[in-house]
Amino acid sequence: MFRGASSLALDDKGRFAVPTKYRQPLLSEAQGTVICTIAINEPCLWLYPLTEWLEIETKLSRISNTNPRVRRWQRMLLGHATEYQLDKNGRILLAPALRAHAQLGKKIMLVGLLNKFEIWDEERWYQQMQADTEIEHSGNFEESPELENFSL
Repeated sequence: MFRGASSLALDDKGRFAVPTKYRQPLLSEAQGTVICTIAINEPCLWLYPLTEWLEIETKLSRISNTNPRVRRWQRMLLGHATEYQLDKNGRILLAPALRAHAQLGKKIMLVGLLNKFEIWDEERWYQQMQADTEIEHSGNFEESPELENFSL
């Protein structure tokens, strides 16, 4: 399970070092193999341990691709899915197309979301957090039955 947000540097080659606290779980769960793809509805990337990603592929393979929305999801998720292996220094080299999709600059945020990470441009991440906070404070948001009885 991944949680927390880490500010990281993206080097000139497009690499970032996975924080130490996440390396061992990634190495244990999937021998350091991860899949990175574009987020469907936000300007960020999704990074999954291979084992989690294989479950997504299985789910996608069970849905008929005669539906145009399913095909779009498959094209976006599978078409951009890129496999990476953590190098000996715990780094991942992101493909230029993925970096371009998320408009990543030199500073990025790696955000743990239980079974995956989001990768954001740092400035964009803070803008998104501000927007999300404002929406929640305003009360002007879409209802979610899953959160109706959720308690913290």
